[in-house]
Amino acid sequence: MTVRAVLKMGDPRLLQEARRVNKFNTPELDALIQDMKDTMAALNGAGLAAPQIGVDQQVVIFGVDYNPRYPQAEAVPFTVLINPVVTPLSKKMEEDWEGCLSVPGLRGMVPRYIRIRYEGVDQLGNAIDRRVEGFHARVVQHECDHLHGILYPMRITDFRTFGFTDVLFPGQEVLDD
Repeated sequence: MTVRAVLKMGDPRLLQEARRVNKFNTPELDALIQDMKDTMAALNGAGLAAPQIGVDQQVVIFGVDYNPRYPQAEAVPFTVLINPVVTPLSKKMEEDWEGCLSVPGLRGMVPRYIRIRYEGVDQLGNAIDRRVEGFHARVVQHECDHLHGILYPMRITDFRTFGFTDVLFPGQEVLDD
């Protein structure tokens, strides 16, 4: 089990456009994905993008059965998504609380499309094409933003809804992001 260090906001590598993956089903890609799984599990994340661990590749993983950081969230199937393309299926957006392993201790209200289509491939190069909504759509958009150098605070429209988790939600158990 290899838990990698997660880069934090302020590291310029988080602001770069990630490179597309061109080779699939390789030992290197399998090792990266396993490290990402181990890191996400150790930190109770809902998802993780390769740039968050300093790898300049368009690889994201996500999935939630039950996560103490998101107790009301519906289940999201575990997915490895490479070279993703996200397309909104309507113009309707909704704001909800987000946190990030690269922005520890903070939460903010972030507008996201409610319904999206995402396309890409898995680690074997098999096509993925899904239409999703709600929390699933939010997680995919959040993780894919990392591949384009976007952190969730850059999407916040009202900074009165951005702050430290322990101040915004006093008395609730505060988990590390």
